Amino acid sequence: MSGKNITRTRIWGALLLTLSLIPALACYFIFTIWLPDDMERYRDYANAESCAAGTSPQEYEDCLREVTFTVDRTKIKGGRNGTYQATLSGAPFWNGVLGFGDSTPLLERLEPGDRVTGTVWRGDIMSLSRDGIRQKSGDEPRDEPQMPAALGTFAALLSALGLATGTARLTRPHTPRPLPWRGFGKPLLITISIACPVLGLLSVWWGIPWWIVPTVLVPLMGYTAWEIHRYPRRRPKSAMSG
Repeated sequence: MSGKNITRTRIWGALLLTLSLIPALACYFIFTIWLPDDMERYRDYANAESCAAGTSPQEYEDCLREVTFTVDRTKIKGGRNGTYQATLSGAPFWNGVLGFGDSTPLLERLEPGDRVTGTVWRGDIMSLSRDGIRQKSGDEPRDEPQMPAALGTFAALLSALGLATGTARLTRPHTPRPLPWRGFGKPLLITISIACPVLGLLSVWWGIPWWIVPTVLVPLMGYTAWEIHRYPRRRPKSAMSG
């Protein structure tokens, strides 16, 4: 390998090492701030009680209160980038657009001028109800820490991939194509991109604790990386034996 190619390899290695800091910081943010805050918010909401008479202003935001709104209009757009919204007015402190994750069971039934009851907590509308039908809003806390855990694990694995590849190119520039993109980086990145969200969704559906996600994914992807790295070494032997 020429000196020019060695320099180029080392530059790419240093660049990969630098870029690997971005998903590492994302992983740190998810596991130390986002995930704990979401879990704490859900616990607070699950333990919140209806506001009683004489509730102090300090306690008012942390209890559940019912507020009556008027529906001005609704917007329902299905598809991959669907939009499910209701524009509300008539309340003394909050009026605007409220988003939902779907059109059922209530949103599709609403017409302009309908009166609905909103459950308000900490300044946000948690749900709307009318005639005994209730629908959660997009602001209601959900007990789904598995998906942030899957995203944080993906960021950690992506950082590890960049760190390993960058280190190999920086410290072993004479080796022909150390940890190449086509034979190592690309298939491993595809595997990580599929495994993390799939396991996260399965954990949500099956109610698996969130900490199972990184516990399973990290060693699984480590073994996968080892197998992908070993495969090019085994292939010539099998070809020679054939």
